[in-house]
Amino acid sequence: MLKDTFGRVHNYLRISLTDNCNLRCFYCMPEEEYSFTPHNRLMQVDEIEQLTELFVTQGISKIRLTGGEPLVRKDAPAIIERLAQLPVELHMTSNGIRIDDMLPQLVAAQFKSINISLDTLRSERFFKITRRDYFERVRANIDLLLQHGIRTKINMVVMKGINEDEILDFVALTKANPLEIRFIEFMPFSGNKWTSNQVYTQVDILNKIHTVYTTESITAGPHDTAKAFSIAGHAGRIAIISTMTAPFCAGCNRIRLTADGKLKNCLFSADETDLLTVLRAGGKVLPLIQENIRSKSKELGGQLATNFEHIDTDFLKNRSMITIGG
Repeated sequence: MLKDTFGRVHNYLRISLTDNCNLRCFYCMPEEEYSFTPHNRLMQVDEIEQLTELFVTQGISKIRLTGGEPLVRKDAPAIIERLAQLPVELHMTSNGIRIDDMLPQLVAAQFKSINISLDTLRSERFFKITRRDYFERVRANIDLLLQHGIRTKINMVVMKGINEDEILDFVALTKANPLEIRFIEFMPFSGNKWTSNQVYTQVDILNKIHTVYTTESITAGPHDTAKAFSIAGHAGRIAIISTMTAPFCAGCNRIRLTADGKLKNCLFSADETDLLTVLRAGGKVLPLIQENIRSKSKELGGQLATNFEHIDTDFLKNRSMITIGG
């Protein structure tokens, strides 16, 4: 088991396949021009397989592929095929653009769920947020996943003054579709120009929803990051990820492997451990993994204030969201 000093057992590994993306969302990639990591500095297919197999021996039973956008990587099919042979649940977070191109591989790998990042249901706003014209393709690909019986969730980052007026429109999607809509509080990362007054809180979200709907809380599991709610007569459900106003660090079982082979024990941790360089040199990786987990802070990477209104991003030491891997 990979256990930290607070007794938390980590069995969930998020693997970023690339920091490249075919969108340019302003809160994730503020600059249009971006220097992506050269391919030779990314984990290669065999290296991803080697490291993942090692993690599995230490109790990892759930893997989520992330990016950037994981499906823009040319060898993504080979990576997915290799990981599908391991005794783990496979999940993925994607912007949804290449789902149609990759559907045979996704079906064959038997993904347990796929999360689609979508912050608006309006095509003109989609272009404003992402600076790309892919809205219709993403919407069609969500329908495609549902048609093939793949459990589908939509991640909506709620930003005050940007898209909070669409919360009820997203909830309406769950009426006839077995979707889980996950409303995410806006989080600070390097370069995303976060300020506390942009955070549309869990309380705000629920208050907005309750102007129209009555919700019933769904009992959460010990490691759930999202607080889920059902609505009578709806095929799907809603959930809220309240990282900023009600952190869920006590039950955290997640660790992250960046596309360039660095292990992060928390989304907000300043420190990371270089596994790829040691692997390529033929060194021992497991002790590095174990020490990284032992050094995990109690909450929020040890550097964010528990009151989000007191966070000073000038002192935040972290990567940008796209280089962490979501």
